[in-house]
Amino acid sequence: MRRSVPLLAFALVLAACSSSGGGGDSDDTIKVGQIVSLTGNYSPLGTENQKSVALAVEQINAAGGIDGRKIALTVKDDKSLPDQAVLAFNELKGDSDAVIGSPFSNSALATVPLVDREEIPYLSLTPADEQVKPVHPYVFVVPALSGTYAEAALQYFQAQKLTKVAVAYDTKSSYAVAGFKGLEAKAGQYGVTLNPVEQFQTTATEFGAVFTHVRSSDAQALMVWATGAPAVALTKQYAASGLKIPLVLTGAQASKLFLEPAGAAAEGAVVASSIGVVGDTLPAGEQKTAIEELSKPFEAKYGYPPPQFAQDGYSGVKLLAAALKAAGGTDKKKVRDALEGLTLTTPNGTYKYSATDHSGLTTDYIAITTVTKGAFVPTDYSAQKLGGR
Repeated sequence: MRRSVPLLAFALVLAACSSSGGGGDSDDTIKVGQIVSLTGNYSPLGTENQKSVALAVEQINAAGGIDGRKIALTVKDDKSLPDQAVLAFNELKGDSDAVIGSPFSNSALATVPLVDREEIPYLSLTPADEQVKPVHPYVFVVPALSGTYAEAALQYFQAQKLTKVAVAYDTKSSYAVAGFKGLEAKAGQYGVTLNPVEQFQTTATEFGAVFTHVRSSDAQALMVWATGAPAVALTKQYAASGLKIPLVLTGAQASKLFLEPAGAAAEGAVVASSIGVVGDTLPAGEQKTAIEELSKPFEAKYGYPPPQFAQDGYSGVKLLAAALKAAGGTDKKKVRDALEGLTLTTPNGTYKYSATDHSGLTTDYIAITTVTKGAFVPTDYSAQKLGGR
């Protein structure tokens, strides 16, 4: 006896299937494309993005959709390559009401000119500043910008009376370059001198020269801008280097995908992250409720708390859904305008987009954590700031 497939299960199949054409009549469904790194160097980020995007779509569809219309999600793998992100966008553009973009900054930046031309609402899951500085009318960034992370770190350094900070960054990552530029632009405002400044590439596996230069300086901390494997390798080698100054990392490491391979070497490292990563430490309120809408079902399904990249994916869908509802449909210009007028609390914090600000998050929603017994715990500095959330 043949059984019919329930509507929700069918929606989940669509969400997981990269070969889907968008699913269903355009009058009945809202077609959303997702470009995501499911293979290649950035797959650890992309797989978490995809899990949380699918979860958000599942929740929205189970609750009746947006004004009665279900979301049909089409997923395309950019293979952690900018040219593949361009190919994916070109495959999606003709049959998508909006696109959720890649977690890989170089892929996202390669896609932005196409978004400008096609005028499709695009929510990017990577924080490179160049996507919104200057503003591109249809591009909105979901994570806090690299420059915002940089300023949050500088605020922390100032509070800790750290005035001399060494920096190492990946010159092949737009995210890391933007982070360094953010530090460089505002260090003086916070009384911080950056020295030495060390460069490496995404393929780097050995960081002895970086540590030698830091050891011979008077730096009081080392901040590292990296994504993926280099951050793990550097953290392990740092633990064995004999250096005693704080190692400071960014949101790209706010995940078990960093904690597990880094192991005991990560203990004591300082990591800037989305507020959602430490949501269980927040007082009851709107922010914690928004975080738990993701964290509870995510952990029940996957057995671990949602990392930074999951916070981003889930927040992106919630922002898009709110804009679609406010726009009263899928007219792309109306959705764009709705995003520019949007104020919404998500697991990542409260967004306030505007015509001149397509990033939406401030340093208030970045937590400065420390790795303690294999988990992210707010520093005393951050615990005090977040206590009023």
